[in-house]
Amino acid sequence: MSNTETKINLEELTLEIVQQGFASGAFTSESLTQAYLDRIAEFNPTYNAIVFFNDDALDEARAIDARRAAGEELGPLAGVPIVVKEAMDMKGFPTTGGWEMLYSKAGGVDLYPDTDAPVVARMRAAGAVILGKTNIPILSHTGAHANGGWAGGTCNSAGREFLPGGSSAGTATAVGGNFCVLGLAEETGGSIQNPASAQGLVGIKPTFALVPNAGVMPLSSLRDVVGPIARCVRDAALTLDALAGFTIEDPKTIAGVGRKPKGGYTSKLDKDALTGKRIGLYGPGWRTLPLSEETADLYGQTQKELISLGAELVSDPFAGSGFVDLRKPSIPGAEFDARGMESICYDMERYLQRMGPNVALKSFDDFARATASQNAFGSEGVLSWMHNVPEFVEAYKNPSNPPDMSSFIALRETYLDIFNSVFEQQQLDAVIYPQMRGPLGPLHGDDYIHETVVSEVNIAGLPAVTVPAGFYGSGAPYNIVIVAPQWAEADILAIAYSYEQGTQHRRAPKLTVG
Repeated sequence: MSNTETKINLEELTLEIVQQGFASGAFTSESLTQAYLDRIAEFNPTYNAIVFFNDDALDEARAIDARRAAGEELGPLAGVPIVVKEAMDMKGFPTTGGWEMLYSKAGGVDLYPDTDAPVVARMRAAGAVILGKTNIPILSHTGAHANGGWAGGTCNSAGREFLPGGSSAGTATAVGGNFCVLGLAEETGGSIQNPASAQGLVGIKPTFALVPNAGVMPLSSLRDVVGPIARCVRDAALTLDALAGFTIEDPKTIAGVGRKPKGGYTSKLDKDALTGKRIGLYGPGWRTLPLSEETADLYGQTQKELISLGAELVSDPFAGSGFVDLRKPSIPGAEFDARGMESICYDMERYLQRMGPNVALKSFDDFARATASQNAFGSEGVLSWMHNVPEFVEAYKNPSNPPDMSSFIALRETYLDIFNSVFEQQQLDAVIYPQMRGPLGPLHGDDYIHETVVSEVNIAGLPAVTVPAGFYGSGAPYNIVIVAPQWAEADILAIAYSYEQGTQHRRAPKLTVG
């Protein structure tokens, strides 16, 4: 361990503390970056959060220090060490999707992008120092873990015995384990919510189209979203400020124009924000699947906390709405609804084309040939269950042709109609549920994360924020998830902040080596 880390206490640093340290001269971006690199060198071999390292990180930190010394006005992320999910294109690094078939050092084919993904470019523009890229499962296929990829599994920072959540497992572990200040994650079906909740962190799954996801290896162009994972609500909100907004590289982001609040996503943060808010509670009108006994007990405590913070609670507001009947799990014995992912092959082709003219694979047919020995969509492949979605079967026959997504669009419209009607009729400000119906399973085994809102919010394109809310008897974190209508990020971040400040459930983990 270097002298740098002994001088900087890295435990639970926030953007506010970091910027105060920069301003006071207590440390520089270079010394902070070195301190994190020292910590990573000590613990990453055990936890396996970061799989690619940015060798220029210290040089980039020095450049920010020079700008600060020159008196330049810098933003809240300037000089702040962060990580990004491996599926996000970053110039100079291969994007492997966690799969040995797409990594030359594991015997596959490298995919090198010509440019950064817009979200990576926005972090650079904000002055963040990117330490590296984080571990994911093969093609981000699971929301439970990162096991099975070329880099091996990732451990949960809150307890190595637990599932870490996926597919943004490495980002959550890096943030939870204090390897960085914050990180970028991406979600198609729980990949922000699940790892944030599994590791007692704040995660923002934004409204679909608020944040660009071009340049991110896709599962669905109609579901994929990029968002931050952080240790506190304010940090996550400030990161969303940098991520959100239009880019011509991702035209759907035009839908978010005019949606960003004046003053940004921290503008409504107030410890009293829950006062007078009407909050809907989990019940069979949302899902018939019950909470485990221990989760129900923890949720009972959550309700008491919400009441003490001034909220008014509404039991099962979706009862009789027909909302629960929309669910259609795609994986036998599981809960995940894959509808909206029918376009994955077409999306992959467009993604490869964006990488540039020099990319090794230029079409889905190229991709399929290069990975044929481990066909992701074959009977033993990680995405074999996509054949349970009839529209995918048809689209798979002609992957270069735009697929018919009309049934999915109708489903999204129905979800939104019911959701918005219930909110209006019940005069709700948000619903707050346990993010998982039961405690975390073990790192190795057949268990998965039993989430409560994943398929619904991903299909409908709704925003969600996870917040630490306690711990199970096993020591595994218990998080709540806050959901509201589209574009309501500032409002649910205010609720999340009020709950966070009123309860202070997040606690630093004790990492171990070996």
